[in-house]
Order: sequence, then C-alpha cells, then structure tokens
Amino acid sequence: NEARKRIIEDLEKLGFLVKKEKIMHTTPVCWRSKNPVEFIFMEEYYLKQLPFLEDLRKIIDQIEFHPPESKHLLLNWVNSVNVDWPVSRRRFYGTEIPIWYCAKCGKPHLPKPGRYYQPWKEKPPFKECECGSSEFIGETRTFDTWMDSSISQLYVLGYKRDDTLFQKAFPCTLRPQGADIVRTWLYYSILRTYQLFSTPAFKHVRISGMGLDEHGEAMHKSKGNIIWPEPYLEKYGADALRLWGASEAKLGSNYRFSRERLEGSFRFLTKLWNVARFISGFPVENSGFKLTPLDKMILSELYQLVKECELGFEEMDFFIPANAIRNFVWNIFADHYVEAVKARAYNMDKTFKDEEQAGAWETLHVCLKTVLKLLAPICPFLTEAIWCRVYSTQSIHLESFPEPREEWVSEYGQFTKQFMDLNSTIWKYKKSRNMALNEKLKTVYAPKVLEPFHADLKAMHKIENLMFGEPSEEEKKKLDKFGEIYLTV
Repeated sequence: NEARKRIIEDLEKLGFLVKKEKIMHTTPVCWRSKNPVEFIFMEEYYLKQLPFLEDLRKIIDQIEFHPPESKHLLLNWVNSVNVDWPVSRRRFYGTEIPIWYCAKCGKPHLPKPGRYYQPWKEKPPFKECECGSSEFIGETRTFDTWMDSSISQLYVLGYKRDDTLFQKAFPCTLRPQGADIVRTWLYYSILRTYQLFSTPAFKHVRISGMGLDEHGEAMHKSKGNIIWPEPYLEKYGADALRLWGASEAKLGSNYRFSRERLEGSFRFLTKLWNVARFISGFPVENSGFKLTPLDKMILSELYQLVKECELGFEEMDFFIPANAIRNFVWNIFADHYVEAVKARAYNMDKTFKDEEQAGAWETLHVCLKTVLKLLAPICPFLTEAIWCRVYSTQSIHLESFPEPREEWVSEYGQFTKQFMDLNSTIWKYKKSRNMALNEKLKTVYAPKVLEPFHADLKAMHKIENLMFGEPSEEEKKKLDKFGEIYLTV
C-alpha cells in the first residue's frame, strides 16, 4: 500500500497520471494468517527432479500401496511437477546450508562431511580460497524442511553410520503416513533415495486419512477447532482412543472425531474386561473335554473371525479387524454364546456331563485367548493386562499371531443366525410380558435346525418343554405366536 501511494504521487508530480481507480483482482492469501501473499523472484538453490520423473513413475510401480488407490495421489503429483525443487529458504529456523562464499570472488566452498555446520556464526573450516583470499561469508539460508525429512528412512536404517544394519535392512519395509503429505514427505523420500541408489525407497507405503473435527473440518490452531487428546486419554485410556481410531473409517478415508463413538469403544473394552473376568473363573487347562454343537458353532465363528482379521492386518487396514472383533465379541460371543453356556459352565444342578462342562471351559478360553491376540496390535494395554492376569507372565506381544484352525470349522456354524434370532425373540417375548430373563417358560417350539442345541437352549432360557418344528393346529391354540416361534409361560 505504501508503494502504491508513492508511485501515484510521483506520477502526479511528473504529470504522467492518466487515471486513478480501485481494481478488484485475485490475490493469494495465506490460509493461516489471512495476509496477502506476494511472490518475489529470488535466486535460490534447486535440486533437479524434472530429468528423473519418468524413472520415478517406474520406481513407484514397484512399491505396494495400502490402500491400492492411494498410489494415484502420488502419481497425480508426479504428473503435475513442472519445475525443479527449490531447496533453500530464507528463514531463521531450519537446517543451515553448510556453505561459505569467498568474499573476493564469490566462489562457494563446502566443508568436509561428518558434523553439523552453522556458517552464519562459525568460522570457515578452511584457510583460503583458490583466488588467494582468506575472507569468507557464511550462508544464512536454511534448507526446505523436507530436505531433512526426505532421508529419514535412510537415517533410521543406519546409512553412513552402520553399514551392517543398512545392508541388511535397506530398502525400508514400510512408510506409514497421512495423505496430506504425499506430495512432500513421500515424494521427496522416493526422489532422494532414487537419486542415491536408483532403487525404491520402500517396499510398502501405507496412507491414512485425516482426522477431522466433529463437523468434518480439518483441525488447525488458527481455526480454534483442535481437539486435544489428553482429556480423553485421562478419561477413557489410550486403548479406547486407539480402538475408536481404528474402527472409524477404512484405510485411506478421513474420519470425524466423535465423543459418543469414543465412549462406545470404551464401553466395548469394559465389556471385554467383564467377559474375561467371568471366563477367568474357570480352569484354563482342560483334558477329556467334549465339545457340544454350541461349542462347535462358536468355534466356526471364531475361525471366520481369524480369517477376516488376518486379511485386514495383511492389508494394513485396522478398520477390518477392529470392527470384526467388536462384532464377534459383543454381538455373538458375549450376548449369545456366553449367555447360553453359563448353565453348562457352572453346571450347578449337574444337568450336564463333566466332559461337556469341561468343553464349555475349553471353548471359553480358546475364544478369549484368540480374541486377545487378535486385538493386541490395536489395544496393547488392556490385552496385556488380561493376558498376564489369566494366562501367562510372558507378554502377549511375544505370542504367535492366531491362525485359522481347520478343526474349528463344522456344520453348526451355519446355524448361528437362527440361534441368535431365537434367543432375541424369546428375550423380546419376556420383556413384552414384563418377565425377568431368568423366569421359566413352559413350552417353546423352536426351528427344527436348532435341535442339536437342545440342552443348552433349554438350560439357557429355563424351558420346561422345548420342542422343535411346527406345532399342530390344536397345539397352536394353546400357545402365543411371537415372531416366528410359538411359546407359552
């Protein structure tokens, strides 16, 4: 504004001013400070990248991306690059550029590698220039921040510090990062590694989405919408926060913060703790046990759970195992199997044989052990606490990851839905009549396919006469039809 006023004054004095008016035009504005941005052309240092773009596209094809579609974020950026990378910055803070210039001829001088240099305040590590001058001027500029970050994968592998480690570990197995810095951290890391070694920087790249506020807006201090994690860590614990983050969105997708859903993760972990406390009351080591159809049914579901989690972890998408485990534990295992097997596990009235009771104990522990191991990468603290209290003094994180065991698969796995539907219908029936869930029922006609579960269903719902199939027309007159079943108190 000051420059404009002075120019107008000078033009008026010289009689060259033809017209003066305000003009609306597009001006770039800083997203953070909201101040206008003015571009000034200055001499800077550049790192060549244009000559390497075609080779970089081939290198990128050798890297496995998770999710696969995130590869296009990087390729889109590569295809948009039309200038070399300016790597010098006129800032006060950053990695200093280690160059001294001859005060006489201006020739740049580089020090020997091996330590960190600050040319703006240090004396040069050499006596004189080739021109004979012994006066030098230290560089005051710093590097672009990504100049350092782009070799972080080489640093952690011991490059130029530990040759044995580097030869064994290079290239880096995994780069996990957010989608917002694909065009900077990921791209420059691949560029720098290729320039040094002509190979890919990583075997795998995992791209996650952005955490947004409750209104779907990106969080920034300047917006005042940052959600600080400390209060929630204090209230719910780290595992609840980790489980919530894993459960919210598929890998690569953005996710919104939600206090209600975070609290839901906390409630699930509380449920798991209570289930583990119940199971811990039964013997861990069992021999001579016999599995009932109910046990085989839940083991079939456990088999499917392990396979699903295995797939999710292999794809590095925690959304898949997080939600699969929650669904299995909460909606199938705890709500239906545990409720159904309680009578046999306690066997207070000796309705069941000892070997069948031991079968309940064995199945409960197999399911809990497997769930804890599957959940451990997502919720390391709670699973460790339960594991060390119930099963071993050795950390759960030293255990082998579960594998789907073929002996778990049985024909009874196909009846899980009918089993759960029957339970839900009976519970709704009792609730509709203001009955306690542990009150007895006189007669129930259940679907014929559930006949193998006769003993556990009868004990679970306290049914005097449990029949299977359709009742006769005469019998129907004596019964209540509720949903798809006939029953009476």
